[in-house]
Amino acid sequence: MHTELERLRFPIGRFQPTVDPGAEDRRAWIADIAGIAGTLRALVADLTSEQLRVPCRPEGWTALQVVHHLADSDMNAYIRFKRALTEASPLAATFREDAFATLADYRDTPAGTSVTLLSALHGRFVSLLRSMTPEQFARSFTSPTHGRMTLDQAAERFAWHGRHHIAQIASLKSRMGWDN
Repeated sequence: MHTELERLRFPIGRFQPTVDPGAEDRRAWIADIAGIAGTLRALVADLTSEQLRVPCRPEGWTALQVVHHLADSDMNAYIRFKRALTEASPLAATFREDAFATLADYRDTPAGTSVTLLSALHGRFVSLLRSMTPEQFARSFTSPTHGRMTLDQAAERFAWHGRHHIAQIASLKSRMGWDN
């Protein structure tokens, strides 16, 4: 069943993994990751403080919380990748994203701060991803929420995650008539 709430929650659809990804898939994911910060910066640049505090969907996070969540999530992802490249199938740490979203920095820090952080982080992350061999993309870590995951799978999920949250903010702007 495809309800309106489902469309608001997953405007680009739920994550669907690629079966047997290859070099072309990786290049597309890396290109997506390289563009996240710039796309996000352009998307939120014209939003007022009040607009940033509007939830993207009923009972969902505000656009500002989504921006800060992307920074926190992407920092964690970067560390997961580095650990998987340097340790034998490590257990990845998780974080209480719902609890993080209630902390003062999600409310009081300007969106631009997290976008700048993402820009710098993605610069390093993309450099790392472009240097990786197919054997390195086959390395893995264990996610408490998703189980064993190769870095191929993690890269695809990471790229989708950025597109997913950008689409939530874009959808909010469109519904509210703020994209003119």
